[in-house]
Amino acid sequence: MGGEGAIDGGVRRRGLTFRKNDFFPEESFKSWDNYARAIMETPWRLMDRVLSRSQDHTELVEMKARSSHEMKKTLNWWDLMWFGIGAVIGSGIFVLTGLEARNTVGPAVVLSYVVSGVSALFSVFCYTEFAVEIPVAGGSFAYLRVELGEFVAFIAAGNILLEYVIGGAAVARSWTSYFATLCGQHPDDFRIVVHNMNPDYGHLDPISIGVLIAITLLAVYSTKGSSIFNFIATIFHLIVIAFIIIAGLTKANTENYIPFLPFEVRGVFKASAVLFFAYVGFDAVSTMAEETKNPARDIPIGLVGSMVITTFLYCALAVTLCLMQKYTDIDPDAPYSVAFSAVGMDWAKYIVAFGALKGMTTVLLVSAVGQARYLTHIARTHMMPPWFAHVDEKTGTPVNATVSMLAATAVISFFTNLNILSNLLSISTLFIFMLVAVALLVRRYYSSGVTTKQNKMKFILCLVLILGSSCGISVYWASSDGWIGYAIFVPLWILGTVVLWLCVPQAKQPKLWGVPLVPWLPSLSIAINIFLLGSIDKDSFIRFGVWTGLLLVYYVLLGLHASYDTAKGFESQKTSVDVDKQWNKAEEGAQGARGQVPLTAATTD
Repeated sequence: MGGEGAIDGGVRRRGLTFRKNDFFPEESFKSWDNYARAIMETPWRLMDRVLSRSQDHTELVEMKARSSHEMKKTLNWWDLMWFGIGAVIGSGIFVLTGLEARNTVGPAVVLSYVVSGVSALFSVFCYTEFAVEIPVAGGSFAYLRVELGEFVAFIAAGNILLEYVIGGAAVARSWTSYFATLCGQHPDDFRIVVHNMNPDYGHLDPISIGVLIAITLLAVYSTKGSSIFNFIATIFHLIVIAFIIIAGLTKANTENYIPFLPFEVRGVFKASAVLFFAYVGFDAVSTMAEETKNPARDIPIGLVGSMVITTFLYCALAVTLCLMQKYTDIDPDAPYSVAFSAVGMDWAKYIVAFGALKGMTTVLLVSAVGQARYLTHIARTHMMPPWFAHVDEKTGTPVNATVSMLAATAVISFFTNLNILSNLLSISTLFIFMLVAVALLVRRYYSSGVTTKQNKMKFILCLVLILGSSCGISVYWASSDGWIGYAIFVPLWILGTVVLWLCVPQAKQPKLWGVPLVPWLPSLSIAINIFLLGSIDKDSFIRFGVWTGLLLVYYVLLGLHASYDTAKGFESQKTSVDVDKQWNKAEEGAQGARGQVPLTAATTD
């Protein structure tokens, strides 16, 4: 059993215990009568909490104090950069490149990687300013809670946690498939096939569970240890990528690059919407800000540096593939393996499989570290049970959150077919990238007590113009091949950004590191992310809607009341402390006055 933790709002916190108070210690859950009273007060509590914004100091000091122990500051820019590369470069590059080159864009797939890389870099900039200014484990949840309020932050974070679980399960099952290829076997040779079950759920995968258990042990043991392992595994992965590029270019044929744009310019942008998902993963690195020694220096170098290196490698791999083989001959399932076989290097497919295996291992590790820190910070606010917020005193890692998230991932990966999982694309990630860019504009242009009412109205108008025109561009792209829609919505987007730039003064400047070209860069990030959202399939939006509905139910029945009680408890504590300070100051003043009376009297006499 874990030792006693810190006092949290009058409730004693524990580590690895499983009592009711470890999960629901708030006043609303002390009895059924209390809970019934809380449910009756739901409308008033919603009005109090939904738009309630946190403060930087609250996230940096009070929230961290609710984890019993602090996370150890062991990471520097070198660690973050390798975490970023390990998080982003997984197995997707070995599949997505061939698929899009063959069906959507042709040899110009390299331009698609540039477009999607630049758009990802815009999101990286927005994340970086927040991570430097608010270096806590909550990542986008903490940033949104400060600028857009508790409710938006919870819905966004709940969706990205689901994305982590689904994505981790897909990668874990894919790990088994590549391991089978490396061993010269069929993936089902390593799975338990239950013939009387639905085939989508009847191929049980014990190897994926074994991999996730190993990842869990490493993530729990030490963040620095995870960084060292990630560094070593990523180095191996980069060696494999270097081999693919160098060996592939020795078999290059420039005639394969003709025609360069068989699907015209539209194909470039259509492919970039899909290839953007090859860059997803860097947001997990921002959750490690709390464990970074010098956030102001390390986070910008680590995040931006890893994205630049990743974009360069993706472009080099894309060029190599299309020089090795005509785009019409590229295999959509195993492009590099088939390309090497076509040029007489069949043995190279094992090296490709080994590289993919290493890439998936680091993606699983960085995701495990990131998702646990998301959950930890959500639990610090009590919107999730505070049991998940516990940080182990010895390891300095969030043990409860790490084990819980990876247990959920393991259950799904054990049963669920990869095709079912891969259909659930990263709609949540794009949604949150868009919200973080909006939050950055709010942070720069609106500050309570500083921004005038007139400037506030102008800011809201500009934000509505930027969001509305971005949605218009996205919908028009998805539904039409014409140009009239762009002639309407692009000028509106420019108008909203220009007015914000020239007519609304910034209310707050970053203290340590700031996004350049504000408001243009975050406004571009909003437009690009909404544009990419428009390219996602209907099933993903249905899943997004269903899961968001479940999150709403949880928030209204549990999260709202736990958060309300916790917030009111801390407000009363602060009031009590302030009253004590004023009383002590008054007493000191009275004592000083009493001490001066004899002196005054003596002087008068």
